[in-house]
Parts: sequence; C-alpha cells; structure tokens
Amino acid sequence: MAKQLGFLVDSERCVGCHACEMACKNEYQLEPKIRWRKVYPLKEDSFGLPERNFMSLACNHCEDPACLKACPVIAYTKRDDGIVMHDQGRCIGCRLCMLACPYSVPQYSETRKKVQKCHMCAERQDNGQKPACVSGCPMEALSVIDAAEFSMAMSSKTLPGFPDTAATKPTTRFIKPSVGVQVRRDR
Repeated sequence: MAKQLGFLVDSERCVGCHACEMACKNEYQLEPKIRWRKVYPLKEDSFGLPERNFMSLACNHCEDPACLKACPVIAYTKRDDGIVMHDQGRCIGCRLCMLACPYSVPQYSETRKKVQKCHMCAERQDNGQKPACVSGCPMEALSVIDAAEFSMAMSSKTLPGFPDTAATKPTTRFIKPSVGVQVRRDR
C-alpha cells in the first residue's frame, strides 16, 4: 500500500487552546481571516456526559481529494506521500475547489485573489521537521501518521460533527476523549 500521510488528532489531550492555529498562522504569516487549521468545540453531550472536548482540523489530505478533481487549472496535486498540494502560481481564484471540499478547507484570500490551504508543512517535513501546528501544540494532541499503516484500534475516522467521509476518504484520524475522566492521560 502506498504511503498516505495524515494528521492524528487526540481529542483526549486537546484543551482547545488554539496554539496549533496560531503556530500555523505565524509560520505562514496568514491574513487575519485565513486559518489553515481550526479548533472546533464538540457538542458537550457528544459522548454521553456534559463535557468540553475539541477537535483540531486542517486539510485532511484525502485519499480521493474533491478539490483536486474540481480544479480546472490543475492547481492541486497529490505527492507520493499523500500530501495534497496547492500551487498558488496556477490558481485562478475560481473557488470551485471550495465548493467541492466537504470540509471547507480551501479558503479564498481577498488580498491575493487566490485560494489557499494547508499543505501539512511539506517543506518542513522534507527537512525532517514536524508541521508547525504539531510542534506548536503544548498538549501534544497532534501528530503526523501514515494513515495507510496506522492501526485503527485506538482511533476513529470521525468524531461527532465531522462531515461524511465516504466520498473523499480523509486521512485525519481521531482519538476520542475518555468520557468523565477529569485528568488528561500521559503519553
């Protein structure tokens, strides 16, 4: 099976601090309205008891990316490691990728008149570094995995509120929070 990099989001560890969002914004000097990574609160009763839990999401680097199929100028490509790249030089700002993506990942820049999205800090990974969001998380709630080889025993392909995964096969995996546990577990 081919390599397929993806994010592992540990909702057991995530405290909703948004440090991952800020690390990404700082790394790429993104405009105020542009966020390549977003932290979402889950409904308090998503797992049976009232509790605050979060999921941190960026591009899902899907196995079958809808953005890539919708782009009329081939501004999207998929690397051998599964990372879905967006070429700003080819982008014409038509926003068809935004309409196609069920996860609302591509974002339009009013300043540049082009679409932007997370590329999993491909250049950092090529240099042996972690993505900015992963490095910036003080709770170590984010990591990069090879979804093609990752064991699903402790994880899930979805959390409550996450869009249907059937069409695009996103590679993001989740560790669900332990309901009713007051102290986050150590690694």
